[in-house]
Amino acid sequence: MKRARFTEEQIIAVLKEHEAGATTADLARKHGVSEATIYNWKAKFGGMEASEAKRLKSLEEENAKLKKLLAEQMLDAAALRELLFKKMVGPAAKRAAVAHLKAMMGLSERRACMIVDADRRMIRYRSRRAADTELRARLRDLAHERRRFGYRRLFILLRREGEPSGLNRIHRIYREEGLTVRKRRARRKAMGCRAPIPVEAKPNARWSLDFVHDQFANGRRFRIIVDDVTKECLGAIPDTSISGRRVARELTTVVARRGKPGLIVSDNGTELTCNAMLAWCKETGIDWHFIAPGKPMQNGFVESFNGRMRDELLNETLFFGLDDARAKLAAWVADYNGERPHSSLQYLTPAAYAASLTATGARLRNPDQLCRSPVASTAPQGVHPPETLTAAG
Repeated sequence: MKRARFTEEQIIAVLKEHEAGATTADLARKHGVSEATIYNWKAKFGGMEASEAKRLKSLEEENAKLKKLLAEQMLDAAALRELLFKKMVGPAAKRAAVAHLKAMMGLSERRACMIVDADRRMIRYRSRRAADTELRARLRDLAHERRRFGYRRLFILLRREGEPSGLNRIHRIYREEGLTVRKRRARRKAMGCRAPIPVEAKPNARWSLDFVHDQFANGRRFRIIVDDVTKECLGAIPDTSISGRRVARELTTVVARRGKPGLIVSDNGTELTCNAMLAWCKETGIDWHFIAPGKPMQNGFVESFNGRMRDELLNETLFFGLDDARAKLAAWVADYNGERPHSSLQYLTPAAYAASLTATGARLRNPDQLCRSPVASTAPQGVHPPETLTAAG
């Protein structure tokens, strides 16, 4: 603010001279001001004492400060109304809010940062991280190819291809690219107590069997029988009708190829409780365990497998006939057993995990290595899988 040449006391003294009889022209020439200035002083300070003039000036200054504060508060309120529908969480959102205030309201960066409550160094920061163009493109391709895979499985696939990035970096890029798999989960309530069936950590210890229903593109339905052991899919047979004799024939084929299981678990479907299946169990000497009616989680292994199959294959694929369904199902089963990483197997494939258990069992037959426990190889860095091999019965 420009400093005045005359104080209030000096102005009051000049006006006193004017009241004493001095002419305006003489006073203007004497003090080096114009006659208009003399008249302005008289209009403002005429009849006042020096103390009253000082008090008037202080009131004017205080009034100016209050007006400035009110204007700033109104400006802040208007700026906040501009940001009413913007979620200012995180540095990126605050940078966008500051840029919006500067562009729409003409605020300075300092004022915008005060309103948003952001550090100016954060607003001016520019990332020096190298562009992840190739990694982002490959991650998008894998996510579009495996649309129901989350970032952990995509991380395993990238690691197989030699990508050195860690899990956290893959997760960040995965979120930035908007590749999150949205899944609606049903509410489950635990009813009573469930006693789990112990499962020995070796192949053919327990098989689980169930039916899955789907339909062709023309509306005709077909059924799939699934046989599962240590997360391996040993058989998936699509057909429009599968009887008990057909189930026994398919199981005989799997047993001839794989070996006899220690236990088979299934629900109480008519195809599995018929005389043909009872006779087959008696002839082969295989124990068959039926779960309690209405308790599908007692057969949790195959229910989990059914969910993966429906999510990754059945809901994503159109079938135009039995031959088409058999070809697509066989390709998916081969991929599931040999390529798809499984989270409960320390992100190994089911085939690799079964091979590791077989090799471990062969080593355990050596008396010098009885102290070693049959465990699979460790998971990649950054992945923490479950550690139990006991089924939830």
